[in-house]
Amino acid sequence: MLTRDVIIQTLVNALKPLDYAHAFYEGGAAAFNRVDEWSDIDLYLVVEDEKVNEAFLAVEKALKSLSSIKQKLDVQQTGWPGVSQAFYKLEDTSEYLIIDFCVLNFSSSETFLEPEIHGNVVFYFNKSGKIKPPLLDKVALSKKVHERLDRLQSRFAMFNIFVQKEINRGHQIEAIGLYHGLTLATLVEALRIKHNPIHYNFKMEYLHYELPSDVTKKLERLYFVKDAKDLQEKYYEAIKWFHRTIEAIDQKEIERLIGIR
Repeated sequence: MLTRDVIIQTLVNALKPLDYAHAFYEGGAAAFNRVDEWSDIDLYLVVEDEKVNEAFLAVEKALKSLSSIKQKLDVQQTGWPGVSQAFYKLEDTSEYLIIDFCVLNFSSSETFLEPEIHGNVVFYFNKSGKIKPPLLDKVALSKKVHERLDRLQSRFAMFNIFVQKEINRGHQIEAIGLYHGLTLATLVEALRIKHNPIHYNFKMEYLHYELPSDVTKKLERLYFVKDAKDLQEKYYEAIKWFHRTIEAIDQKEIERLIGIR
C-alpha cells in the first residue's frame, strides 16, 4: 500500500523539473506536526498563472504512475482568487489518505503561508526563494474577528428560534439539523473567538487541539442528542452558553491572543 512519503516524493520528482513551477509545499497536519495514520495530504503548488491546467495534468500523470485514480473531485470555486483545487483518492492507498491539491497562481495574493494561521508548512522546493510567508496583518485580522462576532450575534438573534419552531411542530429531524447547523455551529465560532481568534473561521477543524479540554467535553455532550426531551434541554443549555461566551469576550484579550501589543 502506498504511503504518504512515497506519494509526496513522486510528486516532487515530477514537479520540481518543471520550469513554470515555483514552489511546492505541504500544509495541514504536517504544518502543525500532527500527522497520524488518518491524516490526509494538503499540498500546494505555485505556478505561472497560465500554467494551472498544465500543472494539474502533471500532477495526475505522477499519481497515475503510482496507482489508478479511484476518484477525483474538482472544486469549482475555491473562494480565493488565483487558487484552483482538486481532491484525489488513489486505488492503492488507505481510504483516509486523500490528496488535497491546490495550484496557486504566482500572482495570487493567497499563499496559505502565514505561520500564525497555517502553521509551519513543509517546503519540498522553493526555487530562488521567491515564495515567502507574508507578514500577518494582525490589525486587519482583529477587525475581521470583531465583524464576525457582530454577525454571529445578529444571526443568532434572528434565526436561532427556528430550532424551537421545529421542536414545537414535532419535527425532530429538522430540529436536530438546525440545532447542529445553527445553534451549535454559532456557539463553536464564538468559543473559537474567545479562545483562539486567529482560527476564528476554522469551523470544526482542530477543535480538540485548540479549545480547552473541559470545553470540548461539554460540546461533545451537547452534540449527542438521545431524544426529543434531551434536545430541548440541550438547546436551552447551548443558548445560555452562547450568551455567556459572548459576554465574556473582551476586545483587548482578542487583540492579545492575535498578537497585537
